[in-house]
Amino acid sequence: MDNMQFASCMERMRQGDREALKAIYDAYAPYLYHLILGIVLSKEDAEDLTSECFLKIWQMAGRFDSEKSHKAWICVMARNLAFDFLRRRRREIPSGDSQELSLERPEFQDEGGYEEVLSNISIEDALSRLSASEREIVHLKVVGELTFREISDILNVPMGTVTWRYRQAVGKLRRCGYEA
Repeated sequence: MDNMQFASCMERMRQGDREALKAIYDAYAPYLYHLILGIVLSKEDAEDLTSECFLKIWQMAGRFDSEKSHKAWICVMARNLAFDFLRRRRREIPSGDSQELSLERPEFQDEGGYEEVLSNISIEDALSRLSASEREIVHLKVVGELTFREISDILNVPMGTVTWRYRQAVGKLRRCGYEA
């Protein structure tokens, strides 16, 4: 979906057209899910936050500026929702509790999906070796298909810092056997 199509959908949403939201959902649901998943590291939470993001897109339809990148706009929205969620979660954990949140490992129900589950675990392990800022930049670049300039604008970080963190992250992933 290009900027003009997105702007058209947003205009239709302002007029109450739910089909316009469905078109945006169809175009961006997997994109936003993976972007959020890279931040919260929980499939269930990422699903909930993705749904919440589309509700927010509906509510914010009147505030979209068609002169700016729609992809950056929805990325910022998804990113903010994910980080707000993590802040709320951190406050819920008792301060005296030294437990850390960990990635949940899927249960093996059948042998059919064994290879895929092992592959996902390996990817999660590799991503867990990255810092939060590196992981976010890799997701915005690889999953979000954003330019370094767009990532710099979204994160409000100098572009040189973004490219440096991305190169550092790619180096760590290569040592784990992955290409970004």
